[in-house]
Amino acid sequence: MEEEQRVAQVEVAKQRCKCVIDAIDKLPCSTNITHSCKRTLLKLARAELAFLSRPSSSSGPLSVNIGHLEAVVHMLQQPFITGVSRVCKPIPLSPSVSSEERCSLKHIHVDVVCTLNRKPVWIIVSDRNPEYISWDRCRKSKGLKLRIQEVLAAAQSNLTLRPSSVILFFANGLATHIYNKLRDELGASEIKLDFSVFSSDVLEETEGDWINVIARSYRNSCVLEINPAVGRDVVPKSGCSVRGSAVDSSQIDLSVGKTETQPQQFEENPRIGECFHLELLVDEAKIQPRPVEENVGTNLGDTFCSILMGMKPSSMENKIFESMKSRNLLGEIDLVNFDTTALIALVSGISNGGTKKLLATPESEIRQRFKGNFDFVIGQIMSEIQNPIHIEFGRILHGKNGLICESVLVEFKELVSMCGGPNEKLRADRLIDYLRVVPDTPSERMMGLPTTRKLALKNKVVFGTGDHWHAPTLTANMAFVRAVSQTGMSLSTIEHRPRALTGD
Repeated sequence: MEEEQRVAQVEVAKQRCKCVIDAIDKLPCSTNITHSCKRTLLKLARAELAFLSRPSSSSGPLSVNIGHLEAVVHMLQQPFITGVSRVCKPIPLSPSVSSEERCSLKHIHVDVVCTLNRKPVWIIVSDRNPEYISWDRCRKSKGLKLRIQEVLAAAQSNLTLRPSSVILFFANGLATHIYNKLRDELGASEIKLDFSVFSSDVLEETEGDWINVIARSYRNSCVLEINPAVGRDVVPKSGCSVRGSAVDSSQIDLSVGKTETQPQQFEENPRIGECFHLELLVDEAKIQPRPVEENVGTNLGDTFCSILMGMKPSSMENKIFESMKSRNLLGEIDLVNFDTTALIALVSGISNGGTKKLLATPESEIRQRFKGNFDFVIGQIMSEIQNPIHIEFGRILHGKNGLICESVLVEFKELVSMCGGPNEKLRADRLIDYLRVVPDTPSERMMGLPTTRKLALKNKVVFGTGDHWHAPTLTANMAFVRAVSQTGMSLSTIEHRPRALTGD
């Protein structure tokens, strides 16, 4: 009888592995999970399945790791998780870490490095039975306290991967005395998430004529947040359990330890060397008046005007302005950072009804105009005919506040001046009126990345400014996004298809 039960347990575990593999393949696009992260997860799940498929797995004590993988994948399925750049791997330490610290921190394992509501976070997942989670070191475990302290120390020592928060996900819940220790000694607090309490993947077991559908429940799970910059001096926030909560995840305001200070000097922009505090940034932001609807000219294009009218105005009353300062432009203020590619795509003649005119132009003339970019432009025209980009932009930007840094503003104006036609120039002027212009203020962690051919300083400034404001960057520059992701850094971005200026 025991042998039959064990065989049945192994079969169930194997089916769970198959469910996890299927779930990894179907992870939502919103996670922006990299291919390397997917490969890592699939490798772990397939290794577990291979272990369970061995003949020897049906004898001796059954020990499986699939529960931990299930919990990791369950977190990745949540809509508030984006920008996944690293999974189930040790965290690389900064070269500045001393040899003594390096020895103690060399095996710091983090389950997910990602973005949660526009802020970089590390997620630690535990699938253990709460009864077997010990606080202090014991014979079989280093203890939860020491492990979390090591993670927080690694978070502080790593400039480029430094998270705003460390998130602890206890899939099976947490004993009260352990929760109290985390709260009182490490400053942990529960956060409310619009969290699915059931796994979205089901497992079917057939018993005679009956089919049992099994979905793993996370009803007793507990999600805690620790700010590594504050550590044990954190004043615990009162919070409620995530069990069954239905709080809008867009309202979560994970704490940020401190305003990021800026590097002292840059080659291309001396203003970046100044230390801009967040309050000063808001005060110095150039607020442009919003154009009234009757001033929108017919040559600008209906879809272009519709996008602008759907965005939030950049000019605000003083009381809203003060509110933005107090909230660090987070929470209720929906920011999107534009790079130059996004601005060009919005005003391009290709995006604004110029495809038929371009296709009607003799090929020789188009080749003469665009030279080596002929195939590139033709590809954009065909893409626009099949899937107009303004529809995509309309969904992304509706109700949002547009943000650009000074470097983008200068580059955009120069490109439009040199390559834009009269209508594209009109659209560019009107678009700038709708955007908030802030100084170049790249985040400390972005500037901590080495400047290379793939990680150009110009791009680090643009994307880093969005990162500083916790605003996703709307971009077609996926080469830079991939280069950042390869460092393990989680960066909040929104991809769009490229468009070129046509002289419209």
